Amino acid sequence: MDMSYKTTSYTHKSIESYWQNVWAQEQSSHNRVYKGKKYILDMFPYPSGAGLHVGHPRGYIGTDVLSRYYRSCGYEVLHPIGWDSFGLPAENYAIKTGVHPALSTKENIENYRRQLKMIGLSYDWKNEFATSDPSYYKWTQWMFGLLYKKGLAYRKSAKVNWCPGCQTVLANEQVKEGKCERSNDIVEQKKLEQWFFKITDYAERLLNDLDELDWPESIRQAQKNWIGKSIGHEIEFESHAGSITVFTTRLETLFGVTYLVLAPEHSLVEELTAETSKESVNKYREYVKKRTDLQRQEDQEKKTGVFLGSYAIHPLTKNKIPIWISDYVLQDYGTGAVMAVPAHDERDYFFASTFSLPIQEVIDGVEKLPRIGEGTMIHSDFVNGLSCKEAREKIALRCNAKSKVIYRLRDWLVSRQRYWGCPIPIMYDERGNIHLVPESDLPVVLPNDVDFKPTGESPLKRSSTFHTILEKKGWYRESDTMDTFVCSSWYFLRFVDPHNVTAPFNKDKVNAWLPVDVYVGGAEHAVLHLLFSRFFTKVLYDYGYISFKEPFLKLRNQGLIIAEDGRKMSKSHGNVVNPDEVVNEVGADTFRVYEMFMGPFEDAMPWSTKNIIGSRRFIEKVWKVLVQTPSSKTAPHVKTTIHKTIQKVTNDIENFQFNTAISALMICTNEIARTSGIEVEDKMIMCQLLYPFAPHVSSEIWKLLGMTENIAYASWPRPDAEYLQESTVTIAIQVNGKTKGTVTIAKDATQEDAVEEAQKFLGKKPINYRSIVFVPHRIINFII
Repeated sequence: MDMSYKTTSYTHKSIESYWQNVWAQEQSSHNRVYKGKKYILDMFPYPSGAGLHVGHPRGYIGTDVLSRYYRSCGYEVLHPIGWDSFGLPAENYAIKTGVHPALSTKENIENYRRQLKMIGLSYDWKNEFATSDPSYYKWTQWMFGLLYKKGLAYRKSAKVNWCPGCQTVLANEQVKEGKCERSNDIVEQKKLEQWFFKITDYAERLLNDLDELDWPESIRQAQKNWIGKSIGHEIEFESHAGSITVFTTRLETLFGVTYLVLAPEHSLVEELTAETSKESVNKYREYVKKRTDLQRQEDQEKKTGVFLGSYAIHPLTKNKIPIWISDYVLQDYGTGAVMAVPAHDERDYFFASTFSLPIQEVIDGVEKLPRIGEGTMIHSDFVNGLSCKEAREKIALRCNAKSKVIYRLRDWLVSRQRYWGCPIPIMYDERGNIHLVPESDLPVVLPNDVDFKPTGESPLKRSSTFHTILEKKGWYRESDTMDTFVCSSWYFLRFVDPHNVTAPFNKDKVNAWLPVDVYVGGAEHAVLHLLFSRFFTKVLYDYGYISFKEPFLKLRNQGLIIAEDGRKMSKSHGNVVNPDEVVNEVGADTFRVYEMFMGPFEDAMPWSTKNIIGSRRFIEKVWKVLVQTPSSKTAPHVKTTIHKTIQKVTNDIENFQFNTAISALMICTNEIARTSGIEVEDKMIMCQLLYPFAPHVSSEIWKLLGMTENIAYASWPRPDAEYLQESTVTIAIQVNGKTKGTVTIAKDATQEDAVEEAQKFLGKKPINYRSIVFVPHRIINFII
């Protein structure tokens, strides 16, 4: 390898090209004794046809800074990259252009890979894979098989969100204001035979184990809300059609019940509907069929519903109370029936207000309805004057109410009626019985003879080759493919052992590297991806495949980079900034430094073409100070600044405070520039501190300083304690115990020195005092 390259001026193109070639040729392993491991991971990127814009790499640069830092600290670092390459965008592109998804995806990956290498990201490229590779999705199918064999994968008819434009099922999160987020078509409700994963079996563990994780509180709270644990009671209301079971978390408000509300789908609705109400009830039920569960829950104040024309008997007062149906009650949450207490529940209050139903207060202290909080019971017969807790216990005994815990979490619907996804490894015999494809026959390979045109059923149904199964007459394969979230729910395990052909991963290797030490990605994945990955991890733990219960110990979210016009970067807005252009103009190191310096890592920040020039000037100043300025003895005050900068940069990198780390480097560089120069040893330290942020120019300067070993394998500098000691202290000046101000004195100042400085502060005329109380480093108190 030619290492004779020399330069005296900072030319980013030649320097960055040179070092990227060096890194590409280097051996991936080195004879080093590691002090531990660090697994640092980015959330799986989807390689879209548009390539990267400048907002995408912010998280990638952050993890690269961290990875380079930990390698310098002596850790063995796993920092892999791969591609979440199945999914709807590639298939929609195929439908539009006729280009096969496999071809367009391959081209997109090549472009993404080129761009990431252009930025100088130190990924373990040998571990790279894509979820659309049969060598990967073979093991995704194995995961499905494991869940099926353990009773955690099942098929049933279910109401789903259906996009007539995309001709596929949508998750709730893909529906925005009743429309498909991709096609903007109005979403319909449809019943289909679908495959589900039984994530609800893990609800309690998924909830409790959140407390063990170093995650942003907003993300943990989002998962808690999604799981939605409710502790309450079930109670029976009698009607002419039989008992109506109601779930409530506020049993103490039973005397405030003025009506019941059932889900329109409730099994007793038809029996409970009076002849005079049938027309309006049927019409309303048809209306509800077109609405998604999210739509039914969105608007709290605008309530709709219909009176069934029948009544239930209150279990305590024996009064008749009307029974209504409304779409704000969901059949698959609780029992599909609620006891309405409009004085003490927001949804019930708005419903009662809309239909002029009675509102009965049963908790005192109400200033504004509805009163949601605790208080003392009123208008409640034998529990009057009791606290809510006491009333709850007494009413439960009187009514024989059963304690009950329910969750908002629903089982994970994984079927998709699309082509470009992982085939579900299920086949059906001539009678329609389900059979799991044996592991020896995996992978079930995605066929190429497919018409992509949406028809409402999976394109795989129309493949002539796909359904040829072991020459068994009448047998056929499952035609739906899996939700792409299935593919990304275990990829972090495969990265450890990506070339294994006999198993999804080697158990010993996975247990040595996992859990992931630091995971970085967008906050938009707060629920689904993170929840599903945690579910897969717990299943694999339960059945002995791994020794850990959580996949990601530490999670950090990078903030968005928005366009200069204040909007999200989008081709449709015409405000996208291409990193290719930025790197060509000012260099990859400048781009990296700017993205880390522009603000706190987790905050959204606007891109500024003007401000990035400041980062370029900083690198040019570093070059001038460390390369073009002759070495000479470092001034003592500069030495102190350098060692304080070591401490600052070290702490800031570990705490994701990259912007303040760069700020400290800028301050230190400016101080060095104001002096006659620094010695080679200190130039090396500055070079190392800059290296995680700007690896190309740092590597070049390191070589020009005469170092033969790659800077990546030089030990991270440690601050010398001698230079961290403060030479001065600030003490309070008091007269008869009252503070008059402060004064800065030498750290080793005597009492006499302190008196002299204090006298200067207090005035020209010396103060007359009877005695002095001097506490070194804290106060000097004159007693008059």
